[in-house]
Amino acid sequence: MVKFAIAGISGRMGQRILYSAGQEKDCQVVIGFERAGHQDIGKKDPVFVTDDLEKVSNCDCLIDFTTPEATTSHLSYAVRARKAIVIGTTGLNDNQIAQIKDAAKIIPVVFSPNMSVGVNLLFKLLAEASKVLSGYNVEVTEAHHIHKKDAPSGTAKKIVDVINTQGFNIKYEEVKVIREGEIVGDHKVVFESDVDHIELIHNAKNRDIFAKGAVTAAKWVAFQKPGLYTMNDVLGI
Repeated sequence: MVKFAIAGISGRMGQRILYSAGQEKDCQVVIGFERAGHQDIGKKDPVFVTDDLEKVSNCDCLIDFTTPEATTSHLSYAVRARKAIVIGTTGLNDNQIAQIKDAAKIIPVVFSPNMSVGVNLLFKLLAEASKVLSGYNVEVTEAHHIHKKDAPSGTAKKIVDVINTQGFNIKYEEVKVIREGEIVGDHKVVFESDVDHIELIHNAKNRDIFAKGAVTAAKWVAFQKPGLYTMNDVLGI
């Protein structure tokens, strides 16, 4: 039985991760974390909620989809307790990413801008397409809900990075960003030439797609050796 802790357990993603973990027979959420002063601190049903990050020692793996500042704080406690961590937080700066890389020398870390199985397959397909379609014009579009703070999304940046490894030179600011309503997450890449038009699209229907991926990642990484892992490692693709 793998024991999880969830950072930001009262938030939208935290609640979906809690639900997804509850559908699995081989894992259990044993504690949830929230910021000091949060109204849910002290609640015990369905899981104890606290702001005492020292209690990360009670779990095998911490799942974190919070904010860059909160994530780096949670990371430091995971390192001190020698516990694995799954990080799905986006909008991290270079210094914060460097802290994650340093932590991965001590604990196992899964760090991915998108935990969806489908999106990680999209990354692989894009790498293959970009090898073949050199010379094409490329357009990347992403759409999310109006509450999302980072733009372009971490997934869109990863898409750009994947394509650029094959000789393209797309800049993050060239990504077309849409913020409307409650869109969960849509990503589209268009390869255009004088003779054809190719599209690769992923549309997330709800947040459970990310929550299920996070639970899969946490079950996998909980007993791995220290290192920095991606969803490719988790999924074996």
